[in-house]
Amino acid sequence: MNSSSAPGGWLQRLLARACEIEPEETRATLISFLLVFLLMGSYYILRPVRDALASDWTDAEVSWLWTITFFISTIAVSLYGGAISRIRFRRLVPSVYGLFAVSFVAFYIGEHALAEHTLLDKGFYLWVSLFSLFHISVFWSFMADTFSKQQATRLFGFIGAGASAGGIVGPATASLLVGDLGTDALLLIASAMVTLTVPIVHWLQRLKTTELHNRGVALDTSNLAIGGNPLAGFAEFVQSRYLLGIGLFLFLYTSISAFVYFELKNLLDVYDAETRTQIWANMDLAVNSLTILVAVFATGRMAKYLGMPFTLAAIPVLIGAGLLFLAAAPMVSVVVGLQIIRRAGDYAVSRPAREMLFTVVDRETRFKAKPVIDIVIYRGGDMLSAWAFTALTQVFGLGLAAVALVGAAVAALWALTGVYLGRQFNAMNPPDTPQDGPPS
Repeated sequence: MNSSSAPGGWLQRLLARACEIEPEETRATLISFLLVFLLMGSYYILRPVRDALASDWTDAEVSWLWTITFFISTIAVSLYGGAISRIRFRRLVPSVYGLFAVSFVAFYIGEHALAEHTLLDKGFYLWVSLFSLFHISVFWSFMADTFSKQQATRLFGFIGAGASAGGIVGPATASLLVGDLGTDALLLIASAMVTLTVPIVHWLQRLKTTELHNRGVALDTSNLAIGGNPLAGFAEFVQSRYLLGIGLFLFLYTSISAFVYFELKNLLDVYDAETRTQIWANMDLAVNSLTILVAVFATGRMAKYLGMPFTLAAIPVLIGAGLLFLAAAPMVSVVVGLQIIRRAGDYAVSRPAREMLFTVVDRETRFKAKPVIDIVIYRGGDMLSAWAFTALTQVFGLGLAAVALVGAAVAALWALTGVYLGRQFNAMNPPDTPQDGPPS
């Protein structure tokens, strides 16, 4: 494809200033931005509904829900591995998103058909918790399978900003509409947004070959199933120090995240469900407004010019410093500020950088081992951290300052893991090096 067939020259020049994009990459990058915008917008419509429910339950109840989520996630990843082995690859990603779209309609029907909602609400909490990781893990697997290593370093920060844009529109939509339509109607809106992603995925599959020219990514098997053992992802994970390092990086992140989440949950228990929904939605809005500026203009340049070790370690170092400040000044406002900075830093920098790590592994690893890390390890970290928080606060009686010091130590190990992964990434080559150039 030549530059004249790309979107308008002025738009390409504007994007080039943001993320050093090439003309032939413009269309696929913008469509990828739109895809993750819809996915994350739908999730952020559902997230405040889910989190508002949690304040009605005790810490122990939520810890049990997180424990159940871990086991459900493990089963779901195993089933997904089986689907990957049998379903044609071109149909795999659309099938996953179609399933979630239908499920949200089913929950909407259940809310109106059942008189008692306690079990249904907890089921919804579990399902959205699974969706929150599954939909984005599949998206980034798809991105790693679409863009080359060199393209990912430049473009994933900008593409990731689409998630932040969705994170602005989603909670804003929830906050504006929940008062007039109620929480149930938000499920239908989220379902419609997920449904729109299906044709977009098919579009990107075509652009991968026609405009990105990434022929080396197992192109001739796109109409076939990936094959292999459905549990191969678990085996690959435990046998690779590189993948274990990524898993540890994510586990340490979830440890800090869980502690902050529980503190906020307990602080909001005095409000009713609608007010809590608006508070969580407004917090999401603040996080994603901050994120989008960093992701569009800084992340790609940070990875390219400062290197992956710096990029992966930057946010853990910042959070560690924030936790030390929290230990010295254990106030509610500091917890809220730390939560916003932590999440914005993850979305803008740590998450895109972590996804770049998967551009140097093969397709089976991207679609089988990656969900093990993104979902099973993440939810395992949630589960263990939830019970650790419950033990530290309710058994040992630790206050906010003491818990913050524990978190600072975790953040230090998190930063060191990031440096290690960045160095490993720099030393590795993509499995399909011919993908970087146009077909001969």
